[in-house]
Amino acid sequence: MVLSIKQEVYVEAARSVGASPLRTMWRHLLPNVVAPVFVLASLSAASVILLEAALSFIGAEGQPPTPAWGGMVSSAYDTLLSRNGWPILGPAVAIILMVMSFNFVGDGIQDAMDPRLRNVR
Repeated sequence: MVLSIKQEVYVEAARSVGASPLRTMWRHLLPNVVAPVFVLASLSAASVILLEAALSFIGAEGQPPTPAWGGMVSSAYDTLLSRNGWPILGPAVAIILMVMSFNFVGDGIQDAMDPRLRNVR
């Protein structure tokens, strides 16, 4: 991302008027790189939550006293067919809400920090 932004016209224009490399980095490179990094981090956090839930659902979780949402769904899934399905809703809804919140936070950060959308109202 930095290498592609470094070749943009406005960065070359800043260099041509004599801006120092540090000023060019702080003024032009970082504002354009920070938003995608935060969005990628929030999407990665959501993916990690889903991966942990999937692994603990199939039994590849930590030690038994360690709580895991996937383990809770797995234990509730065992009782789903025999009794009622209500115990599965708590951890399943928690996983869904957590993943959606990370995605919404990433989208909000992108909207707030994207320099191309800064003057658009």
